[in-house]
Amino acid sequence: MFVDSHCHLDRLDKTPQELAEVLHFAQQRGVEHFLCVCVSVNDFPAMMESIKPFNNVSASCGVHPLHQDEACSYDELLKMASSDNIVAIGETGLDYFYSADTKDVQLTSFVDHIKVANKLNKPLIIHTRDARQDTIELLKQHKAPNTQGVLHCFTEDWEMAEAAIALGFYISISGIVTFKSAQALQEVVKKIPLEKLLIETDSPWLAPVPYRGKQNQPGYVREVGEFIAGLKGVPVEELARITTDNFYRLFNIQK
Repeated sequence: MFVDSHCHLDRLDKTPQELAEVLHFAQQRGVEHFLCVCVSVNDFPAMMESIKPFNNVSASCGVHPLHQDEACSYDELLKMASSDNIVAIGETGLDYFYSADTKDVQLTSFVDHIKVANKLNKPLIIHTRDARQDTIELLKQHKAPNTQGVLHCFTEDWEMAEAAIALGFYISISGIVTFKSAQALQEVVKKIPLEKLLIETDSPWLAPVPYRGKQNQPGYVREVGEFIAGLKGVPVEELARITTDNFYRLFNIQK
C-alpha cells in the first residue's frame, strides 16, 4: 500500500462529495493514507473542516514561504499546531527562486517553525528552492537534536540531500521525477537510501507522467512510486512498503 505524504486536499477544485470520490479512487489504487499540508494559516480552519470526514487523512499546520503576507507569530503558530490532530509543522522553509524579496521575513518565519517543532516534538515539512545553504545552516543552528522532518518535493542536488539526511531528515519525491527534463533529479533519487525516502503528489500541482497537464490528485502517487522503483531497481511492492513505513514512523501515526 502507498501513502501520499504531501498533498493539499483543500486546494483541489472539488466539492465535498467530489473530494470523497477522489480519495476513494486513490484507495482503489492502493493509497491508504494522506497528509494534507497547510500553506496558509488564514485557510487553516477551512482546511481542517474539509478533511474532518476522513479518518485516513492527517494534517499539518504552517505558513508556506511564498505566503509571507499571512505570516503569524511563534505564539500563534504554537497554539494552532498544539492540537493532537496536527502531526507536523509546515510547510515552511525558504524560496529565493520566486520570492527573494521576502527573504528576511522568510528567515524569521522558518526559525519560528523550527522552534515550534522543537517545542512540540513534531516533524518539520520543508519547502526549499534556491536556498540550499541557508536552509541547512538554519536547521543546524536551531533544530533540536531529536527534531526530524522532510524536505518535500525535492529538486535540489545530492549534496543537499546528504546534508539533510545527516540531520535526521527524509527526502520526499514528487511527480517531477517522471518528467523528461528531470535527469539530474533522477540521478539524485538513485542515491537516496530507501530508508530515508518518501513519495508524494503535492496535489493539485505537478501531476506525473502520463497525467502531466491535468490537475494532480493523491491517487497518482502510484505513478511516482512505480517510476522510482524502476529507477532504484526494486519491486514496486518493496518501494511502497518501505516508503509507507517511513511515513508512519516519521509522523508518529498509528496504522
